Amino acid sequence: MTVPPDMKDENDFGLQPLDTLMTKHGLTNHVLVMASTDQLSHKVVQKARKGRRLTARAKTKILSAIHNALPELKFAHRDLFNY
Repeated sequence: MTVPPDMKDENDFGLQPLDTLMTKHGLTNHVLVMASTDQLSHKVVQKARKGRRLTARAKTKILSAIHNALPELKFAHRDLFNY
């Protein structure tokens, strides 16, 4: 089922730069969850990749997990999310 653009969910931002970054570096959702020192679930990672709106706290958990998974690289929220 295709949703017309004028009826698109306001909380859906489409694929995020996070998804591209994870794919480029061969990271799976599971790797990110395991790299997290916070309570991060597979469901939150999937939502983040697909562009569902997350809380600021959830976005910070994703950012922290990315830093743990890729310690040689540094990112900011704006590098992972376009909203």
